[in-house]
Amino acid sequence: MGRLSDRRAFEQYAAQAEQRWETLWSGDRWVISVGISECSIAKGALETYRHLELLLSDGHIPGVLRRVGCAGWCFAEPFVEIKLPGQPPIVYGWMTTDRVPDLLDALRRGELRPEWALGVRAGESWRGIPALREHPFLRSQRRLLLEQAGIIDPESIDDYIATGGYRAFLKALLEMTPEEVVNEVKTSNLRGRGGAGFPTGIKWESGRRTPAWPKYVVVNSHEGEPNVFKDRRLLETNPHLVLEGLLIGCYALETQHGYNYIGGEHALALRRFQKAVEQAYELGLLGDNILGSGFSCHVRVRTGGGAYICGEGSALMYAIMGQRGQPRTKPPRSVEEGLWKRPTVLNNTETFASIPAIIRNGGSWYAALGTKESTGTKLVTMQGPVRYLGVAEIELGMPMRQLIFEVFGGLRDGYRFKGVQTGGVSAGPLREEELDVPVDFDALTPRGAMLGSGGFVVFDDTVCAVDFARYLVAFSRFESCGKCTPCRLGTPALVEILDRIRHGFGRPEDLDVIRYASKHIIDLSLCGLGQVAPMPLLGMLERFREEFIEHITERRCRAGVCPMTAVAPIAL
Repeated sequence: MGRLSDRRAFEQYAAQAEQRWETLWSGDRWVISVGISECSIAKGALETYRHLELLLSDGHIPGVLRRVGCAGWCFAEPFVEIKLPGQPPIVYGWMTTDRVPDLLDALRRGELRPEWALGVRAGESWRGIPALREHPFLRSQRRLLLEQAGIIDPESIDDYIATGGYRAFLKALLEMTPEEVVNEVKTSNLRGRGGAGFPTGIKWESGRRTPAWPKYVVVNSHEGEPNVFKDRRLLETNPHLVLEGLLIGCYALETQHGYNYIGGEHALALRRFQKAVEQAYELGLLGDNILGSGFSCHVRVRTGGGAYICGEGSALMYAIMGQRGQPRTKPPRSVEEGLWKRPTVLNNTETFASIPAIIRNGGSWYAALGTKESTGTKLVTMQGPVRYLGVAEIELGMPMRQLIFEVFGGLRDGYRFKGVQTGGVSAGPLREEELDVPVDFDALTPRGAMLGSGGFVVFDDTVCAVDFARYLVAFSRFESCGKCTPCRLGTPALVEILDRIRHGFGRPEDLDVIRYASKHIIDLSLCGLGQVAPMPLLGMLERFREEFIEHITERRCRAGVCPMTAVAPIAL
C-alpha cells in the first residue's frame, strides 16, 4: 500500500477498493463474516471464528472468512453472517462453536436454519427468513454511524474506502474552506454527544477565533461509566469513521495536531484505532502535505489509566500532558487554554463520528433529523432485564417508552418494570408513568433525568431503590479525584448515610440531611462529577420515597437485598 500523492491517486485507489468489494460479494465463494468485539469475545466469538477457520481449511467449502465488528445486537452474540453464491447474506445469532458444524452441514444441503437467523440483508423476506431491517430491534432505528457496523472489517482501510470512507474528508480538504466546514457543523446544530450537549459548531468557531498557536483537536474516548459502552463499540467497529471526523476537525481548526484519548480498559478499541492511524499514515491520509493539498495532520493516541475523572475535559488534558488527571477551574475555557495552555477543541467520540455525514450531505440535511434543538441521531445503550441488550442508534426525540418497549424489546418474561435510570450515573430515574417523554437533550431535564452520553439502565421490582442509589453515589465517591472539598468529603458522607439506612439504623432526619448535603455538593463542587454526584440519589428519593421510609421506620427492604434482611437491627 503506497502513499497517495493527490486526489487522482486516491480516486484510482478507491475505484480499485470498490472493485474488490464488489468482487467479494458477487463471486462464487461463500463469504462468512464473524462479529469480533468485546461483547462477542465474551460470548465465545473467537472460538466460533477458529472453528470456522478449521472447517474451511479442509477445502470442502470454497469460502472466505472475515472479521467484522459489533453490529449493535449484543443480545445475539456471537453472530455469523453467511452469503452463499447467488443468495442474499443471512445473519445468524447465538452462533456458538458447538453450532457451527450443524449450520454448515445444513447450508450444504440447502437448508437455511431460519430458527437461528436474525434476518436476511435484503429488501424483503427470503425463503421464510424476514428482512433484517424488520427485526424489532432494528425496525425503529435510524442508522448513520452504525450503517456499516457488522459489515466492514474494522481493521481494513480498504473496506472503509470501498463503502464511501474518507470522501467527506476529501470534500472538506479540496472543495471547502475551514470556515465553510465550521459553518456546516453550525448549521447541523450537532450537540456534543459526551453528555453536556454543547453545540459543536460554536465550540469549533470559538477555537478558530482564539489567536494563539499551535492549536489542538482532541477526541474524548475515555468512556468510564459502568453502564455506557457506545464509544468503544464505535472504535471497535468503525475506527476510520472516528479518525475521518478528527481529520475534518483538524482541518477546520487549521492545525496538524490531533489526539485521541482512549480508556486503557478498552483494549480492542485501542488496538483497532491505532491500526487505523497506521493505515492512514501508510496511505497518505495522515502526515505531511496530505494528497498534495499543503495541509498536514498528525494524530497521536493516548491511553487512560482507568480514572473516571479523566473523562472530564480539563482532567483529560492534564493526563495527555503526563500530569495527574484533575479538573481545573474555568475560565479560561479549553478553546482558549487547553493542552499546553493553547487553544484546544475537545469532543466526544460519537460527536466526531457524526462529522463525515454532515460534511458529505450538508448541515441542513442533518438538522432535519431529530428535533429542532436536538438534531441528528444518538447512540444509546440499555442494560437491565430487557430482551435486546445492545447499542441502538435512534433519531433524537423518540419517546422513552418506545425506546424501552419497542427498540429494546421491553422486559423479559418474569420481570416487571419499576424504573429506568437515566444519564449514566449523573441523573435520576423515571417511573413508568413518566416514560412518554422524548429522548433528547432538553425534555428529560425538567424531570430530573438526563440524556447524558446515552446510557440507560432498566430495573425491576427485585432492585431496591436505596441499594441502587448507594451503588450510583458510591461510584462517584470512588472516582472523585479529591481535589475539591465538597466532592471529596460530601460523597463519602452520602454513602455513609445510605449504608446506615441499608443496615437498619436510619433516622427520619437522614432524608433532610441528604437534601442539605446534596445541595452543597452540587453548588460548590469544582467539576461536573461532583456537581451531579448526588443527582441519582435525589432522583431515587423523589420517585421511590416510600422505600426509604420503609427502610427507616419499618426496618424493611421490600426487595430483600439490603443487609438489614440478614441481621436483625438493634432497636433505636
